[in-house]
Amino acid sequence: MPALLQSANRSLLRRYLLAGYVLMIVYASLSPFAGWQASGVTFVEVLASPLSQAYTAFDAVANWLAYLPLGMLLALNLIIRFKAVHSVLLATLAALVLSMVMEYLQMYLPMRAAASVDVLTNSVGALCGAVLAVLVAPQPWFARATQWRIELFERGDGVDFGLALVMLWMFAQINPSLPMLGNVFLTEEAGSIAAFAPSQFSLWASAAVACNLLLIGLLLQTLFRIRRHVAAALLLMLSVVALGKFISAAVLLRSWALMLWLNGEAVLGLLAGLALTGASFWLPRAALSWAALATSVAYLALAAGVLDSAAPAAAMRLYHWHYGHLRNFNWMSQIASAVFPLLLMIYLVWARRRIMNAKEKD
Repeated sequence: MPALLQSANRSLLRRYLLAGYVLMIVYASLSPFAGWQASGVTFVEVLASPLSQAYTAFDAVANWLAYLPLGMLLALNLIIRFKAVHSVLLATLAALVLSMVMEYLQMYLPMRAAASVDVLTNSVGALCGAVLAVLVAPQPWFARATQWRIELFERGDGVDFGLALVMLWMFAQINPSLPMLGNVFLTEEAGSIAAFAPSQFSLWASAAVACNLLLIGLLLQTLFRIRRHVAAALLLMLSVVALGKFISAAVLLRSWALMLWLNGEAVLGLLAGLALTGASFWLPRAALSWAALATSVAYLALAAGVLDSAAPAAAMRLYHWHYGHLRNFNWMSQIASAVFPLLLMIYLVWARRRIMNAKEKD
């Protein structure tokens, strides 16, 4: 446990992940943030509503799964300073308060329904996650994994923020209604024969994929202490993204849309992005920040000024499930894709300062 506490105290990654996940819950709970009005019922009446009201098993499982990671992240942050039992209780209480706040605000959203059973399933999910966290945290392999992460990556300001950005990037790529590393949502027309006509092929979309891949490649180069590890990490991440897209497409999409995410534009962009990333290995570390900054600007210009991105709601026709959770997932994927380059620019300031400090010490 002492080794775990020592390594955990040196890491801000858990706090960044917790903050990001709380923001995701707030977005998923209150989206679309429109039509606020009084509902005519009090929050006490909502909490006192019978648990037997219209509520599906899917809703219960979705709420339980949504708060399970929250309970884990809360407990992993709390266990650094509190005992295991106290960490579980505080994590569950914090999740309960967040759930009640979300349900209270949902009372004023006509498109959302506040329910006491949501608070119950959310709290149970957080409790299970917190218990799981305090069982895993003391394990020797968990401490070794934490120490291995510290030794593998650079040290200094912003490194944990950069690792959190890597996870944000991974989340944005898993959506099966987006092309591989693309940012333009697929629509029902993408499955038609006309979609494969030469006139439909967009080099701009391929350029966006290449920029997206180059961005994560440059970010990894600023994080790893040994740059040759970047190639293996990048290939592993791409494999995980491809596997995640395939599994989520098989579960969520209609059968004819199973492989739409691997189109010609994505393949060309992947090849170009891999070539550019390989060439960037020759850049000095001091130039990586400038290259990532230029690539971020190019990606944002392509995404906002050149490509005609289909609305996330248009991609819902690809799904054979039509729950609101999936619509929120599409919107969150789009937001994550747009925010990632902006947050990367913030990280670059930290990374450049770390490089300059290292030069001064030398």
